[in-house]
Amino acid sequence: MTHIVWDWNGTLFDDLDAIVDATNEIFLSYGLATMDLEGFRSIYTRPIWACYERMLGRSLEDGEWVRLDAAFHDSYHRLMERCRLAADARHAIDALADAGHTQSLLSMWHHDRLTVAVREHGIGEIFRRVDGLRPEEAGGPKAEFMVRHLAALGIDPAEVVAIGDSVDDAAAARHAGARAILYTGGMQARADLDRFGVPVVDRLTEISAYI
Repeated sequence: MTHIVWDWNGTLFDDLDAIVDATNEIFLSYGLATMDLEGFRSIYTRPIWACYERMLGRSLEDGEWVRLDAAFHDSYHRLMERCRLAADARHAIDALADAGHTQSLLSMWHHDRLTVAVREHGIGEIFRRVDGLRPEEAGGPKAEFMVRHLAALGIDPAEVVAIGDSVDDAAAARHAGARAILYTGGMQARADLDRFGVPVVDRLTEISAYI
């Protein structure tokens, strides 16, 4: 059977409004115009510091990324309380489990908060492993984190499908030797996802057709 590696933010967890609002909050003092979701998608890229440089039209100054990242998470952790799982997330998870597929979760969000959120949303028992960003780890591309996640599980990457909402998820899967399916409910526009050349779905329940 196939093993599924889920992404969290923007995939299983529908937190786009909180991300956009938190981003707008931290750039208020810069005098930037408030963005809506489509505006954010038009400039979104990974790593996030590169997205911020697009917004500002310049390189970040020394120490500016650390300040912005801390301010973003302060705002986001307050605003995320209103967010819920994607509408069909639980149905998709249950359908894959019923089909005999194993599942895990890999996110670039803080590990301690991730594990609490997964448990609070009642899906923790589904996953063989949950990995977020530990305090000693720097962020950045997801590729090497995917390699370590699969190694810890002891799973052949050829038997893995990663599900995420950004091309970084697909790039991480490719780097590790796994397949990927991308979801349009997240931070990147469909046109950007389509260019990567992997299946793209509008609903999480469509994933099973590509497994």
